[in-house]
Amino acid sequence: MDDPAAPRLVDMLPQHRLDEVRLGAYLAAHVPGFEPPMAIRQFQGGQSNPTYLIEAGGARYVLRKQPPGRLLPSAHQIDREYRIQSALAGSGVPVAPMLHYCADAGVIGTPFYVMGHVAGRVFHDVMMPGLVPEERGAIQAQLIETIAALHRVDYRAAGLDGFGRPDRYVARQIERWTTQYEASKTGDLPAMTELIAWLRAHMPATDETAIVHGDFRLGNMVVDPAAPRIAAVLDWELATLGHPLADFAYCCMSYHLPPGSGPAMAGYRGVDLASLGLMSEAAALDLYCARTGRDGIADWRFFMGFSLFRSAAIVEGVYARSLAGNAADQRAGRMHDMFVTVATTGWELVQGG
Repeated sequence: MDDPAAPRLVDMLPQHRLDEVRLGAYLAAHVPGFEPPMAIRQFQGGQSNPTYLIEAGGARYVLRKQPPGRLLPSAHQIDREYRIQSALAGSGVPVAPMLHYCADAGVIGTPFYVMGHVAGRVFHDVMMPGLVPEERGAIQAQLIETIAALHRVDYRAAGLDGFGRPDRYVARQIERWTTQYEASKTGDLPAMTELIAWLRAHMPATDETAIVHGDFRLGNMVVDPAAPRIAAVLDWELATLGHPLADFAYCCMSYHLPPGSGPAMAGYRGVDLASLGLMSEAAALDLYCARTGRDGIADWRFFMGFSLFRSAAIVEGVYARSLAGNAADQRAGRMHDMFVTVATTGWELVQGG
């Protein structure tokens, strides 16, 4: 039986095919120890930046590149991914080893970077099927430990001063995603309107700045193949400087979403967590606070509401694009249901529901 946590690899997609001769010669000249010939397969699903597994000379590498075509200036900035992962090497946050960044689009059509391959499992299902409760609990604790380690990193000492604006992150995000939502919404949902108004009226009085991942969830972790340990954090595309509690709340959204909400948003609301070996939300907050030196989180309801709002706005944008591209897309209806679920959950939560 196939392991659902094993990475999914396919032959290179036609629209993402690489010039293997040119690439092999370039890597041999710029990546120490790289020895052609090489074999290339593409990781399947989810990545907005095409990602490939390269096998050469008995070693494994991962190449990540911008997609082809015209891009928005602020999108697909893989140089930022390379920079932050390079900066985090040796910080206590597990990242893949960065090997080379190429800004020359003449090699394979777009800029790209190469990193060492980190073997392991990726659990896209938050229930982590196939594991015993003790393993699930250990991996979940590792998830909390890892995001706490990220938020403890001194971004200035890591050379990341200027990696993002160190002020008003949440306020700017609310306005950004409200604008995006208003531009893409396919109808009026009172819960979303009320949630936006509530967030604007309940901004926390204090601000904080740390390195934030932006998409910190179980599905972006490589778990060691032989132990319940996080071996690497993946997909740094949204990383910036921001409020750590916004990042942590996103990591904990699963507590408030029902099972089957979608691969990136599936939750365990209503599930018997103890029987699965998973900690409660209160225990997760206690562990995070212990590791980051906090005496509780007074504004947790705000940050969770903010994370649900942001996620709902993103989902509605995806839904709108699916309608524009193909009104018969079978995923469209599911995306709309997900948007309603996430936005309604956010509004009920901030009201104390």
